[in-house]
Amino acid sequence: MLAPIQVAQEAGGITDAELKQLLVGKALYLRDGYLDNSLSFNEYGHVIGHSPQGSYTLSAIQIDRVRITKHKVTLEGARYGMHFLGQLAFEDSSSVFDRVRITPNKKEVKITIDREMVVKPKKDKEAKGGKETVTGNEKPEKERKYWHLKRATTPAAEQAQSVQPPQPVAQNAVSEPEEMSEADQLKASIAATPEEERPADPKSVTTTVSPAHATRVLKGALDQVFAQGLDERMMASLPDFWKLYYQAVAAKADYRPKNLAVFRQNSVDQKARLLTTFAPDSNEFAQANGVAGMALYHTVVGPDGKATEIAVGRPIGFGLDENAVAAIRKAIFEPAIKDGKPVPVLLDLVVQFRILSKRTAVHDELEPPEKPAEPILPGPYNVPRS
Repeated sequence: MLAPIQVAQEAGGITDAELKQLLVGKALYLRDGYLDNSLSFNEYGHVIGHSPQGSYTLSAIQIDRVRITKHKVTLEGARYGMHFLGQLAFEDSSSVFDRVRITPNKKEVKITIDREMVVKPKKDKEAKGGKETVTGNEKPEKERKYWHLKRATTPAAEQAQSVQPPQPVAQNAVSEPEEMSEADQLKASIAATPEEERPADPKSVTTTVSPAHATRVLKGALDQVFAQGLDERMMASLPDFWKLYYQAVAAKADYRPKNLAVFRQNSVDQKARLLTTFAPDSNEFAQANGVAGMALYHTVVGPDGKATEIAVGRPIGFGLDENAVAAIRKAIFEPAIKDGKPVPVLLDLVVQFRILSKRTAVHDELEPPEKPAEPILPGPYNVPRS
């Protein structure tokens, strides 16, 4: 497994070359399995709007192009599906699956991530002497302001400002332009930016005087959106049936139920058996890419005839394993019997996925049958009447 994207302590802002080094050519996954081909995230890596979510086996991403502008990063590439090649968990997993492009040709996946904006530091005027000092230090988190919020002032400060007498202005004095606040700088910058380069969620954008801080925020967002391989956070987010599979892969051993009291089929008086038929659905990605075949699932059938624990044994990928597990959970079994009592038992289920033709597709309209010919009756009924 590869380590997650590291947030480095940098002295300045990030460049196109640095982003390409982080993202282009890496084995990336979308952490939350979003399926839309156009996705936008705020500066902290939280998705903006809504997108359907699917299996991690449909969430592999290859980034081909990177573009960084003042307010956001734009990433373009393609989505890939994982097609497993039939190995069991304890078998050699060095080439356990193929990566198959599922983004149609001449189309692409486009992902944007908003950026924290670097603004000019505020000048602090000294009380005496009228000198100005520029603070280049990074503001603490609590002092960074959202552009749509006004800076807070204390009642005492407001009262002092209201009662302060006007200061005389020298005849030859030239008035200096009013200094823009950080919030005003942000609003002015967004207004002057072409529509396609503006942040997707302007109200969530914050400001900083430190390019290094903006870089760290961006890298944190990238780590929130992408995983480089199946890192610990990615593994923790997977459903239990995948976790049990990868635990077996790591141990190079076959799956073992958590409950040690679960019987094997060959050690009970009456074996468990399936009472209902089930046919897990395929999906558009598998159908379009010709993904079919058999998959194996280890299932613990409880004394009540229902599946309790399920582990992927021989996966197929492309989001089909999720469909199989959902169908197994709905199935009803006749429980195993030992010494006259129903007992939990481990049952291996093989599921066949097929490519649907127009004749077998459930949602396709059936062709109208041809008009039947006149029936020919047997024996004397065929004799013409005189």
